[in-house]
Amino acid sequence: MAPVAAALRFFVDESLLGLGKALAYARKDVVHAGHSLVPNAPTGAEDETWMPAIAALGLIVIGRDRHMRTRPGEVALWRAHSLRVFYIAGKRDLTTWDYMGRLVRRWDDMERVIHETGPGPWLFHVFDRRVKQVPI
Repeated sequence: MAPVAAALRFFVDESLLGLGKALAYARKDVVHAGHSLVPNAPTGAEDETWMPAIAALGLIVIGRDRHMRTRPGEVALWRAHSLRVFYIAGKRDLTTWDYMGRLVRRWDDMERVIHETGPGPWLFHVFDRRVKQVPI
């Protein structure tokens, strides 16, 4: 299965590029940094470039950039563009396979969050056993 422009809902940032490519093969509603359907989010793009572009498309970000919440300029962009983010949380990095497993286990929780939380900006950490909102 390949992503379909009209069905897009999720964007996996470059911090999880391998996962993004795997999800794009598995689901028609997921693209990743550098995908042809999101030309304004090429690999290597600064957060200040891709964040507004992805927000303008209404896509929900899946990522693992540990510094996303700590850079004032990015937080301002996040708020200004009402970005919605699922951050795969944890103290250590995992393999792409382990990240995939975590998302599959929590996908229904993520769908519930999207339905119940509505427009952004918002941030939810995706843990192995739960999804938790974090203030931005």
